[in-house]
This record gives sequence, C-alpha cells and structure tokens, in this order.
Amino acid sequence: MKTPKNLLVLSLAVIGALYGASPAMATPYLGTAQSFSVLGATPSVTNTGTTTLWGDVGVYPAASITGQESLTVNGINALLNPSAVHLGDAAAAQAQSDALTAYNTLKLLPYGPNDLTGLDLAGMVLAPGVYHFDTTAALNGALTLDFSSNPDGDFVFQIGTALTTGSASSVNVIGGDSTSELSGVYWLMGVTGGAGTGAATLGSSTVFAGNIIALDTVSFGSTAKILCGRAISLNAAVTMIGNTISNDCIAEDFSSGREDYGSVGFSGGSSNGNGTVPEPATLALLGLGLAGLGFARRRHG
Repeated sequence: MKTPKNLLVLSLAVIGALYGASPAMATPYLGTAQSFSVLGATPSVTNTGTTTLWGDVGVYPAASITGQESLTVNGINALLNPSAVHLGDAAAAQAQSDALTAYNTLKLLPYGPNDLTGLDLAGMVLAPGVYHFDTTAALNGALTLDFSSNPDGDFVFQIGTALTTGSASSVNVIGGDSTSELSGVYWLMGVTGGAGTGAATLGSSTVFAGNIIALDTVSFGSTAKILCGRAISLNAAVTMIGNTISNDCIAEDFSSGREDYGSVGFSGGSSNGNGTVPEPATLALLGLGLAGLGFARRRHG
C-alpha cells in the first residue's frame, strides 16, 4: 500500500515549516567575501612593514599586491601561501561582486531616527540598528557597540562620504552571544557622496571592529588593527602599514582584552565563507519528521 496522501502532505508541510522557520538559515550579507580579510580593487593592495592577516587577501580587477613579501596570511608568509592570495582571479572577482551586493543591500536599509550627522562617535554606547551620516563620520576615542538587546542583530553604519578615526581610537563590542553566527557590524562609506568620496582612514594604533566596505580607499595608519572584521575597497586600493586584520573572531588570540572577540559572530558570519547552518533543534525536528515518514511507508507498504 502507498503512504496515505494526507499523512504524506502533513509530514512534508511540518518539515518544511520547521526547516524554513529557523532564523539561523539566513544567508550572511557578504557571501564569498567572508573568506577574505582584505579585498582591494585598483590599482593594487599595498603593504609596508610587517602585517598579519587572518583570512585571505585579494585584489580585482587589478592583479598585484605591493609588499607581499612582508605579509603573513593565515600564519604563513604570503609568498608561500598562494591559495590564500588572490591576484585578479575568479575568487577575487566573485568576492568583489558579493561585497558590492552587500553594500547595495545595506545602504538601502531604513535608519529611522538614527541620524548621527555631525556627531563624533566617541563616547557613544549603541544598540543594534542602522545609523546614518549624511556626510563624514569621525571617531576620536572609544565607541561601544552593545549587542545585549539583540545578540543576533546587526550594526549598520551608512556613512555618506568618509570615515576617519583618530589615533588610538577603538570600537568595543560587548553583550554578544558566543553561539551566534548571525550578528554583524558593517561600515559603508560613500552612500550619499558617490565615487571619489567614500574612503575609510584608520588612525595609528586604532583598534577597530566590523566590516569596512568602502567605495574608495581603505587606509591604515601604523599598527592600526581590525581584530574582528574585514577591509574591503570596491573601487580603489587598500593600504596597510604594519597592521593586524582578522576576519576570524574566535581562532586567534590577539590579547585584545575585548570580551566579545572570542565569539563566532560580529564580523558577519563565520570566516570560512560557508554561511550559517540550521540550528541543532531544527535539524532534530527535521530528522524526526523524516523518520516518521519512513515509518509510515514501512507500516503501510
């Protein structure tokens, strides 16, 4: 005998509802760009001094990195680690395309009352949300991003033109969930100014957090760090001077003293670029549904 039609339809409906309802199935904004720590466009990515990267480095459409010999990528000298260095190849091209898609999606999010135009971010304690600047944004001190109210939420900073941080400024992330892969911090430069105005400049000894996605250049002062995030230029160069940049918020200990850099999230998903996975409870329910369906088939076969 065949499985009763009503039992089959009910089982599939329940499985589909449970499997599709989980928020952990959300696709990270960055797509394949997640696997990069630094991604430039043209004329090159440049480095001076000893720089440490955790996460791949790439450039597209240009095909050169200046100072590659003094880059360490994922614990290996860049010259000896070609699989993690993408010079004008298909991986870098796809990552640029995915980063642009993320940029265009995030810049259109409504920001409601969160217009910070003309204000310095230093001293602020913010909850997850979308924050907007009509023109430039500045950070001359410490900014605190507190995930306590929504551990799976996002911080999105829509900056009209350029972002500049002063020397020894910092972005401190607190209150997160160490199991979350959904939370993220995104900094978009040039959302109102267009090409030629959307740069990011991190002052010397800045300790930053989150994904920088700039229309134009991303420049690091000496010893500036991104300990949980990425530096992406969509149309120009990324320039480094003895920096540390990591897209991996859990694997490396930089002795930062910042409590949430030991978590999975805050940089927009896991660093391996594979996206999120169903929650264990959802998988268990899916398994029970499939097992029940198989049992019904045997019973009525």
